[in-house]
Amino acid sequence: MKDKIVAFLTFAAGLKNVGLNLIRVAILIVFVWIGGLKFAHYEAEGIVPFVANSPFMSFFYEKKAPEYKEYKLKEGELNLEKRQWHEENRTYVFSYGLGCLIMSIGILVFLGMFSPKIGIVGELLCIVMTLGTLSFLVTTPECWVPNLGSGEHGFPLLSGAGRLVVKDTVILAGAITLLSSSAGKLLKQLKTE
Repeated sequence: MKDKIVAFLTFAAGLKNVGLNLIRVAILIVFVWIGGLKFAHYEAEGIVPFVANSPFMSFFYEKKAPEYKEYKLKEGELNLEKRQWHEENRTYVFSYGLGCLIMSIGILVFLGMFSPKIGIVGELLCIVMTLGTLSFLVTTPECWVPNLGSGEHGFPLLSGAGRLVVKDTVILAGAITLLSSSAGKLLKQLKTE
């Protein structure tokens, strides 16, 4: 029995590089997909509460919180008056730029599989971006279940928006793990030079 346990543990210990590469692929998929969605109106409109309430990002918009609440749209809803407000707010232009940034970070993280120098750049950007996203838990009221009479509201009850944000803790952990791996590879290279 002990031999089987040792064999399994040996096999599992050998999966480290596979796991690191899968984290890179996962970040690539998530960032390219989510970044690409930033070119869709519904996604651009959906991030307005996060950006409008952020002390670090609200300057990108023409109009500030809480005005955006009057112009919220459901996913897939078309309301030309509200869409015009979003045009004037620079909602879509900001979202397009953010989408390009997110996709670029995902690609840089993935390329770390082949170049630790490129990987470190992507991983650092990924860490900064996920910390920024996690800050929305503090700055965006829509992250918490509102008081609508059920008695279940506020912290720690995450709304759909809050559940979307909190998943970035996993991405942050992955990016830190990848940063450690890339830094280790670069240190080995520097020692052999």
